[in-house]
Amino acid sequence: MSASAGFPGSWHPNQSSTVALYEQLRLRIIELADSGALPAGTRLPAVRGLADQLDVAPHTVARAYKELEAAGVVATRGRNGTVVCARDDRWSALAAVAADYSAAAKAQGASFAEAVQLLAAAYDAD
Repeated sequence: MSASAGFPGSWHPNQSSTVALYEQLRLRIIELADSGALPAGTRLPAVRGLADQLDVAPHTVARAYKELEAAGVVATRGRNGTVVCARDDRWSALAAVAADYSAAAKAQGASFAEAVQLLAAAYDAD
């Protein structure tokens, strides 16, 4: 599928926000992917092109894409660019990591409440 003509549209990261620019972009792409506005298979703009559109450093876009790829939201396919992954694939990957965390927490004797507390702290750490 070709690059999404509508993305990023008129959206730009809030330069005065306390939330890092890459994080704002990462969250925006997740929001659009989850809502179906960026369907699975949609090719995202190249790093430099999107950086120019958003008036941010290429490293900002590269970091957002890297974190999205690590989370299974997008996949980088060399010359074919970065594409949005199917939600089922993302949830499967996340479920596997959750199962690993659950097993590790149980092995350490943590209660469910303690495991959730640790997860919440890690989730909010960034």
